[in-house]
Amino acid sequence: MLAALALLTTALLFGGMTLYAFGFAAVLFKTLPMPSARAVLRGAFPWFYLFVIGTAALAAALWWPLHPGRAAVLAAVALSTVPVRQLLMPAINRATDAGDRRRFAWLHGLSVGVTLAHIAACGWLLAGLA
Repeated sequence: MLAALALLTTALLFGGMTLYAFGFAAVLFKTLPMPSARAVLRGAFPWFYLFVIGTAALAAALWWPLHPGRAAVLAAVALSTVPVRQLLMPAINRATDAGDRRRFAWLHGLSVGVTLAHIAACGWLLAGLA
């Protein structure tokens, strides 16, 4: 039972991050005017990061007694998301508000890279279970 919960929680994390990164944001930019899309994303990202932190931490706790290596990967996802939410996201918002496109592009690229690394890590864990 614990293994099934650990697997399902990891799959939820992978699916949630993938849907948000490749679905939700893209749909917003295609269906809403740019200022509205940006406002919705700015409001949604703190919740997205809390989802990643909480779900990754839960998955790590579930994996711990079964496979500490998997738990460590998921704990790293949870822990590395905290500075993204608390430091990087506000810096991205400040760059946007200041109209500093160059700084925004660099910081946004960094946040995308971190998210893609998290998705890859979860996908690697799941693929290893197939």
